[in-house]
Parts: sequence; C-alpha cells; structure tokens
Amino acid sequence: MEKVSLCGLSADEIHDLIKPGGFSYSHALKIANSIYKKGTTDLLMVPGIPKKLKHELESLAIAGLFKPVSSLKSSDNTIKYLFRNSKGLNYETVYIPDKKRNTACVSTQSGCRMGCPFCVTGSYGFHGDLTAGEIINQVISLPDADKVTHVVFMGMGEPLDNTDNVMKACEILTAEWGMAISPRNVTVSTIGIEPEIRRFLEKCECNLTLSLFSPFTEERGAVVAVENRYPVNKVLQIMKEHPLKKRRRMSVAYIMISGLNDTERHLDALKKLLDGSDIRVNLIPFHPPPGDKHLSSSEERMQYFRHELVVSGISASVRRSRGADISAACGLLASGLA
Repeated sequence: MEKVSLCGLSADEIHDLIKPGGFSYSHALKIANSIYKKGTTDLLMVPGIPKKLKHELESLAIAGLFKPVSSLKSSDNTIKYLFRNSKGLNYETVYIPDKKRNTACVSTQSGCRMGCPFCVTGSYGFHGDLTAGEIINQVISLPDADKVTHVVFMGMGEPLDNTDNVMKACEILTAEWGMAISPRNVTVSTIGIEPEIRRFLEKCECNLTLSLFSPFTEERGAVVAVENRYPVNKVLQIMKEHPLKKRRRMSVAYIMISGLNDTERHLDALKKLLDGSDIRVNLIPFHPPPGDKHLSSSEERMQYFRHELVVSGISASVRRSRGADISAACGLLASGLA
C-alpha cells in the first residue's frame, strides 16, 4: 500500500488516518504542528505522541517534506530554488529577504497552460499541477523557513487553474494547527478565471491580486487569452463588490512595458476602471524574456503613473524588482528549464 504524505493534510485528515488505531484529535494536532511548524521529516521524532502511534504512523505515512535540488543567489540576496517532485516535475520557488518582511514566492504548477507571451513560464508549457503538500513544502523546506513572514502565490503556474490545491495550501498556511501565518500575509495572484475567483473570495480569507496588463479588453485579449472568456471588467466588478474583512487586500498587478501599456490613454482608462474602489495598484517593471525586444517603462514613467493614480484616489505603489540577474523576477521563472 502506498504511504500517505502528511504534508498537505489538514488536522482533521490526519485524525481520520490515525483514529482507527484509537488515537485522539490532540495527537493529530501534535503531528500537524510537528510537520508544519517544525519541519519534522522523521516521524519517529514527532514529540508528545505515544511510541505506538509513531510506529503506526511510520507504517502508514511519510512526512512528505523534501529539499530543493539546487539554488541560485542574486546580487540583491534573493534566492531561487529548484524543486523536483516524485513524478519528476520541475518547479521554482523564490525567497525574497527584506528588512521588515521575508517572502516566499511559491509555484502552483510545473509550467503554465495560460500561454501569456510576455512570461517565460508560459513558453515552458504545462507539465502538471502541484499538490497542496508540494506547494506547502516549498515554504517549509526552505533553509530560511523560520524567517518567512509572507507567502505569495506568484511563482510558476496560474493558481486558480489549480484552485482545490491552492485553497488547501492557504488553509494549511493560515490555520493554527498549520503554519499560523496571518491570511493578510498570504496573497494569491491570478489572471482572472471568473468562477474560480468567486469561489476563492467566498471560501478563503487570503489576499487576491489580478494580473491586468492592459485596461483595454481588445489589447488584453490579444495577450491574455482568458480575457476572451472572462472579461476583466466583469472580474473587477466581482472584486469591487466583495466585502473586505479583516484587512484583506484586493490589488491589481500592472506590468509596465514602454510604449505598449504606459501611455496617457492607458493611465486614464486605468483610473476609470478602478475609480471608487478599494483595489490597490502594484506597478511592476517588465523583465523581457530572451529574444523579446520590448523594454520596461522607465522608473520616471512608473513613478508618474503612481503619482497620478494616487492623486485620483487610487492607492498605488511601484514594486522594486528583485532577483532579475538569476531569472527570479516577475515573469522569468522557468528560464533554463526547457
């Protein structure tokens, strides 16, 4: 019988596994805490549970934790890790240390099936979904796991193309029996799959970011294929109407490309699109994939966009680029994997 991976299970599911042996929910909580908070890989070393349970666990399950196979460190101290699961799927994770926050940027798929042309991951193709345990393992198995304060689902893959596993991972990240990270420190990014956004907003308390590219339907549809099925106007309306609770944040990620989506026309349309909402705008430098002749908007242009949005009543910031020299910045993951 194939052993069950404990990483990826809820406390209730761990209890269901051990309950036939007469073990209690409190034992399940100790196992979950040992896996998710301490990164225990040897089940015989789980503290506070009977020896009989340790041996039974060893016959039924594995911890399900595994280390990255390689890493690259940027000149700005960002570190990119390559993970490989038991099926041989490759996926990358980025650790971004900063003064007040240390962020783990996790992947949800090996590759991506969305096919956005300005993203290296899209050109890598789709190789498979990651399980909740494989998503969580990207945080637990980092060398600096104990320093992580924030988790963003902005690595390889479209999170809401793998919603079940992403929401399970969010549950584990934020549960007291899990990693106990505040939901307001966990952000899921999507290009806008409408029915999955509705489901995510109703059932999960974590932050949501929409990757926009352009405020114009025809322009966005030429680059982001899902726009033709789920128009961004409708997606943003769902985000605007959903009540914000417990400091939850909705935001738009706007990658700025010189001469392509940073004109006055785009700025005016962006203002109209977000007028009267609590949705924040993150302006992001463009990192061209190999062979792409487009350039990022200048720092001055990005700051101008930020200023104009702010004075019009829309919260906005320019996100500092990290890890570009090791292909760890936005849109560059999967470089070298093909």
